[in-house]
Amino acid sequence: MTSPARPGSTAHTGSTARPARRMTPQARRAHLVSAAMDLYGTRSPEEVTVEDVTRIADVSRALFYRYFPNVEALHVAALGSVADELVDRVALVGDGPLDEQLVGALDAFLDVAQRHARAYVGLLRSGSVVSTGATDALVDGVRDHIVALLCERGDLPDPSPLQLMTLRGWVALVEGSTLSWLEAGGERGTGPGPDRETLRDWLVDQLLAMLEVTDRRS
Repeated sequence: MTSPARPGSTAHTGSTARPARRMTPQARRAHLVSAAMDLYGTRSPEEVTVEDVTRIADVSRALFYRYFPNVEALHVAALGSVADELVDRVALVGDGPLDEQLVGALDAFLDVAQRHARAYVGLLRSGSVVSTGATDALVDGVRDHIVALLCERGDLPDPSPLQLMTLRGWVALVEGSTLSWLEAGGERGTGPGPDRETLRDWLVDQLLAMLEVTDRRS
């Protein structure tokens, strides 16, 4: 399932190459976002400065400020590309048992979170200096997308308040568990927690168990 890119966000397409002398405004903005994403591969977003970005992108500070008023605005655009990728990638195919569909959706979610680990942590970590109303809106967009998918594929066109609370609670569990797993080094296989497959299957079991409990209360 795909969605239009959010204003100000650009999908990350790989390592930053030396920019051409003449670039369209959209391409130049995308180049700066790509530079920020490359930097996120080695440090947390809050540690990335304007000087870091201009050095990696091989542009002047003056040019940077033509496209972004400050580094915080660049962070929102770059983190927005991660949120867009989550929305684009996470889907329930509509065929087969729900648990099998969930396995595929969670694999896609963990793929993106793992590939952009520091950006994902910066996007979700409470109290992060890059956490703003704009980044909160990005996170809410991903949450709403996943809940809508679960309602559609779980045959819940008009979920009860308890069912909706269950789905939103599970999405929060996925976010929090993934965040803890990444911060503990799980994506590198060095953390003390579960491996990725165990985490994924545990999250699937959690949703099915939560829905069962909710059904008994309905």
